[in-house]
This record gives sequence, structure tokens and C-alpha cells, in this order.
Amino acid sequence: MARMKFLCDADRCIDCNACVTACKNENEVPWGINRRRVVTINDGKPGERSVSMACMHCTDAPCASVCPVKCIYPTEDGIVLHNKDQCIGCGYCFYACPFGAPQYPQVGNFGSRGKMDKCTYCAGGGGPEASGSAEEYAKYGSNRFGEGKLPMCAEMCSTKSLLAGDGDIIAQLYEERVEKRGYGSGAWGWTTAYNEDVKT
Repeated sequence: MARMKFLCDADRCIDCNACVTACKNENEVPWGINRRRVVTINDGKPGERSVSMACMHCTDAPCASVCPVKCIYPTEDGIVLHNKDQCIGCGYCFYACPFGAPQYPQVGNFGSRGKMDKCTYCAGGGGPEASGSAEEYAKYGSNRFGEGKLPMCAEMCSTKSLLAGDGDIIAQLYEERVEKRGYGSGAWGWTTAYNEDVKT
């Protein structure tokens, strides 16, 4: 079975924020929460790079392993979903995630932050709502994955810096880019999220 993965090729990202806007529009993400954001490293200095960041849907997700109520879990496709009905707002996942993906609508102490929100790979939610239903959309956002589509952020990336889909195909695409360029230092997050090397 295919394992869904993200890869951000930092050599191609132009900091246009189309992925951020596409995600917010497609999923009607609440004000104050960004499921995806673009971060610039070494801003204004030699070696400056921009990186599109969100949940990487890790192979062995640290957010899932620290959740005391087990509301975060991986699907058979490797997508890490969460059940907002079970979330207690403790914030453990926020501190465990190396990508800063889990976010809360409020700043506060244990239980007062509200229900955690994160990228769902445009695969709907992990709660009891029917797939593709209005209830699922209101709570988690779009279920493009159920329709056989890519996440909107990757689909809207004009430079194809942000890749999404079957991990084997994504790795092959990146390998072809590396061979063409002659170097491969631009793959961001792959080793951390998936505990494997992409050929560079």
C-alpha cells in the first residue's frame, strides 16, 4: 500500500505563500491557525532558503506517541489524523512535534487552549463524522484525499517545490532533480519525518 508523504524542495521554493493561502481557503481554517506556513532561513544572507512547513505525517509520529488520550493516530496510508472529540488540549503534541504542526486556537494552560488543529493532508478528519460530510468539513476541512486528489497546498505550488503523494514516487522525482542539479541539499524534513534517506 502507498504511504503518503510530503517533500519540500527548498531549492525551488520562492516564498510566494500560495500553499498557505490554498490551505486556508480549501479548509476554511480558523483565524489565528496556519496549518501550513513558509519559513525563511538565513533571511537576507548568503544561503537564504524558504521552506514550506506543516505536518509531515511522520512514519513514527512523535505527536501520536505522547498523546495521553490517543486522539492522534496514523492511517494505513501513513496520514496522521486526529480526533478533536477526544483532544483535551494538553499541548504535549505541540511540544513533541519537530515541525511545529499542532496548533491551538487559544494560548493558555492545560485544557484551556481548545482543541488541537493540524494539517490533515486534505483527508478529512479522524472523528466519527461520515467521510465527505458537512460535519466532517466543518470540524476538519476538505477531504480531497477521499476524492483521489492531492492536498491543495501541493497542487497550488507553482514551482512544484512542495510535493505530495506516494512516498516512492516523491523520492524518485527528487532523485531525478538531484541528478539534474548535481547536488541534493534542498530536501527538507524527509529524514526527520520518515526515518529514511532520500538519495541526494
